[in-house]
Amino acid sequence: MFKDGLLRGKNILITGGGTGLGKEIAAKYLELGAELWICGRRGPVLDAAAKELTTRQGGRVRTHAVDIRDAQAVDAMVQRIWDESGPLTGLVNNAAGNFISPTKDLSPNGFNAVANIVFHGTFYVTHAVGRRWIAGSHKGSVISILVTWVWTGSPYVVPSAMSKAGLHIMTKSLAVEWGKYGIRLNAIAPGPFPTEGASKRLRPGGDYEDSIHLNPMRRIGQMPELQNLAAFLMADGCEWLTGETIAVDGAGSLATGAYFTELDKLTDADWQRMRALIKAQNDKDRAGRTA
Repeated sequence: MFKDGLLRGKNILITGGGTGLGKEIAAKYLELGAELWICGRRGPVLDAAAKELTTRQGGRVRTHAVDIRDAQAVDAMVQRIWDESGPLTGLVNNAAGNFISPTKDLSPNGFNAVANIVFHGTFYVTHAVGRRWIAGSHKGSVISILVTWVWTGSPYVVPSAMSKAGLHIMTKSLAVEWGKYGIRLNAIAPGPFPTEGASKRLRPGGDYEDSIHLNPMRRIGQMPELQNLAAFLMADGCEWLTGETIAVDGAGSLATGAYFTELDKLTDADWQRMRALIKAQNDKDRAGRTA
């Protein structure tokens, strides 16, 4: 679909790039010739991902373990990138946290676990990169991975819906404010593209295949479709495209509106079982993090 070397000369940071959608986007960018930085909280996971990607695609992937909830740590990471590889040309805001829960059962810590990563953390990274672009008179492109709930809202994932909606507005606001500097901001709102982390926190014990009959195209997303959109938005040649959030979901959100409405049918026992499954996945992830 794309010419060889389309992204050659690009230096791109992908947050949450060691797993899931971030890793898939990284693979496509590497295939098209970009040099990459990937960051996340689990250093060993990042290193394994970098080794896998470069073994498969060649190229260069550097890693940085960071908690993007820490603004000072984010700024130090971005400065390291500038010092070691020069200015970034692109940023993909992919790092996120999410889980399903009745909102009445959320604790402040549960809300903040999502909001501090998605809302605050994404702003910290965007701000640290953007102000360096502006100071150095560098053009740049930001892509944020959102959700279709930014338009519809969604029950049982209220912290994510609120936080992602904030990033939807950040995309529009900074596209206007930073346009004069040659900085573009766009966002992608994927429908169901199953990954291990999302599946175990958003559909514990279930499967995305259960709901394909609700989608107008009667299927879930295929990863190359998301990768290709991310590549297009990062490539040269569409510089007048900015401030947009693009859904790639087979028109699912247009047909059905909010996700997770079917969870109204769950009993207290069902929720207790799901909480146990989500906790097990969180404990597994936490064990792999570096301090």
